[in-house]
Amino acid sequence: MGEMIHVAFVGNPNCGKTTLFNAITGAKLKVANWPGVTVEKKEGQARYKDTPLNIVDTPGIYSLTCYTIEEQVTRNCVMDDEIDVIVNIVDASSLERNLYLTLQLLELGKPVILALNMMDVVKDRGMEIDLHRLPEMLGDIPVVPVSAAKREGLDILLHAVKHHHMESPRLAEGKLPFTYPEPIETKIEKLQVMLSAHYPGHHHMRWHAIKLLEWDEQVREEHPMSIVNVVDKNYEKDIIHAKYNYIETIVEEVVFYKEKKAASTDKVDRLLTHPVFGVPIFLCIMALVFFMTFTVGDALKGVFEEGLSLFSGFAEHLLLGMNASGWLVSLIVDGIIAGVGGILTFLPNIFILFLALAILEDSGYMARVAYVMDSIMGKAGLSGKAFLPMVLGFGCTVPAIMATRALETEKDRRRTMFITPFMSCSARLPVYVLFADMFFGKYAPLASFSMYVIGLLIAILIALILNFKDKGKENDSLLIELPEYKKPNGKTIRIYVWNKLKDYLTKAGTTIFVASILIWFLLNFGMKGMVTGPEESFGAMIGKILVPVLKPAGLGMWQIVVALISGISAKEVVVSSFAVLFGISNANSPEGMAVILSHIRQGIPDFGMLNSYSLMLFCLLYTPCIATIATIKKESGSLAFTAKMLVFQLVLAYLVSVVFFQVGSLCSGVFL
Repeated sequence: MGEMIHVAFVGNPNCGKTTLFNAITGAKLKVANWPGVTVEKKEGQARYKDTPLNIVDTPGIYSLTCYTIEEQVTRNCVMDDEIDVIVNIVDASSLERNLYLTLQLLELGKPVILALNMMDVVKDRGMEIDLHRLPEMLGDIPVVPVSAAKREGLDILLHAVKHHHMESPRLAEGKLPFTYPEPIETKIEKLQVMLSAHYPGHHHMRWHAIKLLEWDEQVREEHPMSIVNVVDKNYEKDIIHAKYNYIETIVEEVVFYKEKKAASTDKVDRLLTHPVFGVPIFLCIMALVFFMTFTVGDALKGVFEEGLSLFSGFAEHLLLGMNASGWLVSLIVDGIIAGVGGILTFLPNIFILFLALAILEDSGYMARVAYVMDSIMGKAGLSGKAFLPMVLGFGCTVPAIMATRALETEKDRRRTMFITPFMSCSARLPVYVLFADMFFGKYAPLASFSMYVIGLLIAILIALILNFKDKGKENDSLLIELPEYKKPNGKTIRIYVWNKLKDYLTKAGTTIFVASILIWFLLNFGMKGMVTGPEESFGAMIGKILVPVLKPAGLGMWQIVVALISGISAKEVVVSSFAVLFGISNANSPEGMAVILSHIRQGIPDFGMLNSYSLMLFCLLYTPCIATIATIKKESGSLAFTAKMLVFQLVLAYLVSVVFFQVGSLCSGVFL
């Protein structure tokens, strides 16, 4: 068996790097954090013949000049002595954009392999790339055409990895693919001599010399020496200009029939990124997603409902047959099965939502959403990049908060963290589905979709207020490379959806399991031990204290209070709580919804659409789940900031719900 080779996958965002990583490793990931930071680190294992490979999937970047945390960790990774070879994945259909990072990687003096991904797209456009001339112009490095989506060229790429890492890099021998104008080259040589004198045995001398010419803050801090006689100004623009001049030369020599490039993307973008119609189209697409989430999801959930009913009946029959005590039967059937099982019946709805989001992301549409929202976010003092974490929030708030690392300033990161929890995550969907189905009938998809729109509008409004309060200016326009539209990759989508469903199921087996037991305990025990009715329980005691507070919002019932409090553990637990509170084996079934409605109207006789919508608004806006709170604390590094967020969200949820319910009650003739 050969010695393990450590490989770094590096590339621009949307170059197909993750798809290639999944194709080679089979998505057998080891996920951790990079040393010293909280950016997610993904490693996977593969094997080529008798040689094991450890592959690190780095965050997508455009340059080794660092502005964000993710750019910093990618730079540190490729410079790490442990990395034996760098595989630079590029979008072959957009060489102009990708080769800038390639030239920077070559200057490190490490073995670099160029993986030309999306060659199928190049072919479809009628373009051709000279695969003999391109390696020559890049210093005779291996250039391997691959198609991650079709799993083509993977063996050749791994063969290149195995053999190229043993060879001395051409750059280490002084054989460069291109040179800068003579005045800059002279300064680089002088700086290399100075670095060698001050830091003998240092690696990447040429790269560090170039960074000193660019006034790179980190390199200057790590290498304190007097360079004023050599570096009389910041040469970053000159160096960038020289690189792009060479890139133009490469493209002119190696890319043919570029004029035949398909114009379909541009035609579609004229509509989807239109300054007027772009946002309405995005809202219509999301409305369609929620229509499918309800119609298809509801059609499938009947199977889960029937299965849960059979399982619940079987478990109860089995326990009674074993002469189990009444409290144990109640705990398992009314507590655990009702709480956890009730959540599992929403699995079809969750599946459809994640499937739709995965398709939109992998097709290249989500980058357009950030572009379309740029002007709106700019007025709120945020970049269009800030909208990308917000969109992720439609799936789960935890990775959405983590995605704020891609923003350049701490101010932008904290503002985006502050407003991202208002995006309706998938955990809130069971609440919307349950109460929308109960009260809005055929308009249930519209009622649920409105929660997503309201959350988005409130987030933008809060950002505007914060920007006005800070007397902020409109942010600079977003510069973003819009990837080509492509047919979503089935494997990538399967991995994405499965990972999301696995997280959902894991939560059902852990957080919701524990919460269901705790709620059962609160409803079955009181000051005198086990109680005969929930009215004497600890849960009732806690809920009744807060009933007067929530009554102005139309939610003045202790069971609703207990359900909302339990939702802080995980938003799905709100539904589980109603199942446990009212002893229902399946809250999502028509029978279960009828029982819930009957019990609620015993406490609030006129509970209707107005109350239901107020409850949905409160669930949309109030304190996020524990996992999100912990992530905000970790990412912001500030307990005070986290506490301020939680108090603000709770107060906002209360005020919005109260105002809506009170105004709606006054105008009941219009609403009902």
